[in-house]
Amino acid sequence: MADPYSTLGVAKTASEAEIKSAYRKLAKELHPDKNKDNPKASEKFSDVTKAYDLLSDKTKRAQYDRGEIDGDGNPAMPFGYGGGGGFRGDPRGQGGFGNEGADFGDIFEGLFGGRGGGGPFGGFGGRSAPPQKGANVAYRLSVSFIDAATQAPQRITLADGGTIDLKLPAGVETGTQMRLAGKGQAGPGGTGDGIVTITVKDHPFYEREGANIRLDLPVTLNEAVKGAKIKVPTVDGPVMLSIPAGSSSGKVMRLKGKGFSQKSGGRGDQLVRLMVDLPADDAALITLLSEWTDPRNVRADLGV
Repeated sequence: MADPYSTLGVAKTASEAEIKSAYRKLAKELHPDKNKDNPKASEKFSDVTKAYDLLSDKTKRAQYDRGEIDGDGNPAMPFGYGGGGGFRGDPRGQGGFGNEGADFGDIFEGLFGGRGGGGPFGGFGGRSAPPQKGANVAYRLSVSFIDAATQAPQRITLADGGTIDLKLPAGVETGTQMRLAGKGQAGPGGTGDGIVTITVKDHPFYEREGANIRLDLPVTLNEAVKGAKIKVPTVDGPVMLSIPAGSSSGKVMRLKGKGFSQKSGGRGDQLVRLMVDLPADDAALITLLSEWTDPRNVRADLGV
C-alpha cells in the first residue's frame, strides 16, 4: 500500500508530463531484461508500473488524493477507521459522541451494511461497501523496432494461458501502456484489467527521433560524384532513392511517410544521411586524384 508518489519519486503536485517522465526513467533502469540477476529489480518494476497505472488515470489519482482509495487502488476505510484519523473528541473533552454511552457497534453496523436506518448516521443506514473488483495483472510486451513503427499486430499470452492479439497504438514507445479490460484477476465486484507495458527494442541501424527515423546510408565515391539510383532499406521494405550528382557526406534526404505512426494521424519520415565510404589504400583512386586538386577552401566558414 505504498504511496504512488513516493514510489515514482515525484511531488503530489507533479504534472502528467513529470509523472510520465519519472516512470519512463525508472522503468528503463528497473526493466527485468536489464536486471536478470536482480529479482528485487523486477519487484520494484512491478511497483513502479502499478504506481504509474494509478497516477496516470485522472479519476483514480483524484480518488487517491481525496483518500477514497489506497495506493493499490482499493477502497479506503471511511473516517480513517483502523488508522490514526478516527473519531475526534468533541469540545467537552469526551469521546467523539460525548459521555452518553454511544453504541459503536450500531454505528459501524450501519456503515458497513448491518442494521441501518435512523440515528445520526441514517445517511449510511443499510448500505454496504461496494464489492471489490479483482486486482489488475501487469504484463510486459517487448516489441521490435520495425513492428512498433508499422503497428504490426502482437500476440500476448495471458496469465490463464490464453492468448490475445493486440493492435499497437499510434505513437507507441517504450513505457506505453495498454489496458485489457477484464483480463485481470476475478473478484466479487468483477474482474480486474490487464495492464500491458511495452518496451520497444533498439535497431542495429535505424535510430528514432520523435516520429522520424534516421538512417546513415553508405554510398560509394562514384555514386556521390556522378549521382545514382540505389536501393534503401525502410521499415516498410526497400525503396529506390535517387542520389543527386555531387552529393557530399552529411547530405540528408527525406523519404515521406516512412517513419513512426503519430497520435495526431499519419506517419513521420525517414531521414537518410549520405555517408561517402572511401576504399582504403586503393592505388587506382590515389593515382586518379594525384592529377587533380580541389582548389576550394572548404573550411573557410570555420575561420581557418
